[in-house]
Amino acid sequence: MADNWQEGRCLCGAIRFRLAAPPKWTALCHCESCRRSASAPIVAWMGFDPEHVTWTGERSFYKSSEIATRGFCGRCGSQISFESTRWPGEIHLYAACLDDPEAYAPQLHCHTGERLSWLHISDDLPQFPASAELDQGAQP
Repeated sequence: MADNWQEGRCLCGAIRFRLAAPPKWTALCHCESCRRSASAPIVAWMGFDPEHVTWTGERSFYKSSEIATRGFCGRCGSQISFESTRWPGEIHLYAACLDDPEAYAPQLHCHTGERLSWLHISDDLPQFPASAELDQGAQP
């Protein structure tokens, strides 16, 4: 495990994170909930053990469903994290928040059954109409 795999931040820099290890999994999510929360047609996610994430700054939280809580910056509004009772002991981070987002490599597309019709997927990544079971045991 590396001491510092990557770092990231919100738009204004009030919240920063340091990652002590590469992600357990990565995925491009097309679900309506992710799209609406990010105001984007697709969201690039990464999953981590919470002990591999070190935070500076104070995240605010929004309970977006009975099982999910989204972390964001109270100053600039940038969403930065997602936690769910569906995946206990795991935190999901937005890959676009990385200081070096080019280091992110998606493994698959999930929830393609909810994909916007005008968004065309032209890569060769596996596609799952709903949540995908990954080798590491996580389900984005």
